[in-house]
Amino acid sequence: MVHALRSRRVITPHGEADAAVLIDGEHIVAVKPVSEVASDIRVEDLGTLALLPGLIDAHTHINEPGRTEWEGFATATRAAAAGGFTTLVDMPLNCLPETTNVEALELKREAARGQCLVDYALWGGCVDGNQAELEPLALAGVPGFKSFLIYPGCDGFTAIDRANLELALPHIARTGLPLLVHAELEPSINAAFAQLEASGADWRKYATYLASRPDQSELEAIEMLIELCRTYRFKLHIVHLSTAQALPMIAAAKREGLPITAEACPHHLHCVAEEIPDGATLFKCTPPIRSRANRELLWKALADGTLDLIATDHSPCPPDMKRLTATQPGEEGGRFDQAWGGIASLSTAISVIWTEAQAHGYTLAQMAEWTSAAPARLAGIATEVGSIEPGKHANLVAFDADASFTVTPDILHYRHKISPYMGQTLRGVVRSTWLRGERVFARDASGDVFPATPRGREYALSCSLTKTT
Repeated sequence: MVHALRSRRVITPHGEADAAVLIDGEHIVAVKPVSEVASDIRVEDLGTLALLPGLIDAHTHINEPGRTEWEGFATATRAAAAGGFTTLVDMPLNCLPETTNVEALELKREAARGQCLVDYALWGGCVDGNQAELEPLALAGVPGFKSFLIYPGCDGFTAIDRANLELALPHIARTGLPLLVHAELEPSINAAFAQLEASGADWRKYATYLASRPDQSELEAIEMLIELCRTYRFKLHIVHLSTAQALPMIAAAKREGLPITAEACPHHLHCVAEEIPDGATLFKCTPPIRSRANRELLWKALADGTLDLIATDHSPCPPDMKRLTATQPGEEGGRFDQAWGGIASLSTAISVIWTEAQAHGYTLAQMAEWTSAAPARLAGIATEVGSIEPGKHANLVAFDADASFTVTPDILHYRHKISPYMGQTLRGVVRSTWLRGERVFARDASGDVFPATPRGREYALSCSLTKTT
């Protein structure tokens, strides 16, 4: 039965409008002035709450199967729904087995089945020696591939060197799917680490950790990747760019017509190195949070199109892996060299982003492009999701852009209730989330409400390859 959501601030691809969004089953069928809605159609009036397209996170670490004690499909998608996300694209590492062949992909699909409150897709992995697995993974429905140029923190997902990458790239180019790359190279990091060790640096100091991940490691990696993109003409995506020094070369590559995109993360857009206390390992991520001046340049790059989208890099772990305190006798807590490098953020990402976007003078329409439309294009699902317009899935978020709140554990619906944002006041509150026309989250004075039955499903893509018998 057709029904409608009305808002004075519907965020469409054409701007902000006072409109009613008509929904029939799972799809949006019209966006029109409320005066044009038939009298027999039920209309839920959201007042001045903004109605956004459901957020799409192209960079989520769910960690199941194998490391469900870190996170899992049930908890990650619960946090996603509460954070306004209606689609997650899961990374192929940190799970066991890693998603580097079709057999592992099917195991992950089985683990996800029946647990997810929101929809999802599953990236494949490109690692040393698995080039023969890439086209089968594409045929099996992955939307693209992820590679690390440096040790990723888990042994089973190997970093790929240039020689093996060049063996893989013809296969990736043939699929037409993107390659997402963690762009840091080891030589600069190894040299910095050795120098810090020789000088007796204090690893509880954030300045020590920042010095151990120099900008140069990202610059060298991105320069190499652009060269390879020019040679092999594959779709290249740089994940979690942290150094603004790389922006000129990315902009030049785009002007050249190379198929390159890049993402920023909420923590790199909100936090600054100057304000991170020593021992505060909840802020550790790779690449690291850099200076305030660097942050400002990342925001400008989003506005001018050098950076394409925002992705969370939700990378949770059990609290003891953050080494906030000593876990055994003789151990020193708060050491950045020993802590897991990841930030859990699905529950807070939209508010972290909007807090800064609004402060920098950007609009809800721009935020929707960075968090919905552009991630949908990257993941190959833009015909179904990513914007509020007829024909798209009715994935929607009622967002109170003017409200503020303080981050407390009860709103963190992922598995482990830790966050570098704890106690911070953020702007923008998700009031409701709809997945394909049905509400999957509501927040009111009585608390947070989720449906009893998960109905999330996988987007499995049909790539440009032709199956052979």
